[in-house]
Amino acid sequence: MNAIETSPFYNEVEREIAENPIMIYSKGTKDFPRCGFTMRLKDTFEQLGVDFVMQDVLDNPDKRLFLNEYCEWPTLPKVFVQGEFCGGTDIVLEMLQKGELQPILEKIKATSI
Repeated sequence: MNAIETSPFYNEVEREIAENPIMIYSKGTKDFPRCGFTMRLKDTFEQLGVDFVMQDVLDNPDKRLFLNEYCEWPTLPKVFVQGEFCGGTDIVLEMLQKGELQPILEKIKATSI
């Protein structure tokens, strides 16, 4: 086992990602975004009509640091789609612009009906 797998957050994060087709670790929540990047993601996914979970990790610095190592990505938000780490706001919006994310989102919408 490596250091990431021995973290007390490992099983929790693995479960959250597995249980939620779109899991976003962010600065703020859907109801109270605490930064512009979080707000942009929230608005984008709401406009696309897909269900997503947004978890605020600002108040949990240990989990936030764990996520940095887990993803090898230093900034928030961190977006997981169908268990795969996609990146942050700019990367996700770029994937949408290129049409790379829409087929995945359509599958998610179809299975959530």
